[in-house]
Amino acid sequence: MRNKNKTKLLLFSLCLLFGLNSCVSVAAYQKAYLNDEAMALRAKKLESYESNFQSYREGAAGANGGKSGGGCGCN
Repeated sequence: MRNKNKTKLLLFSLCLLFGLNSCVSVAAYQKAYLNDEAMALRAKKLESYESNFQSYREGAAGANGGKSGGGCGCN
C-alpha cells in the first residue's frame, strides 16, 4: 500500500513538474516570431493550392480571380 502511494506521488509530481514547465513567459523581442507567416494556421501557399485545386475540380466554380470560363473548357 505504501509503495502505491509513493508511485502515485511520484507520477503526480512529474506531471506537475512538466505542466508548470510549459508556463513560460515570452519576452517582447520573441513575440515577433509568433506573428510569422510560417506560424499561421493557413499559409498563403496552401490557400493558393486549394483554390487552384477547387477551380480545377469544380470546373464551373467562378469568382476565384482566375479565368472566367465555364466547365465546358471554353474560355
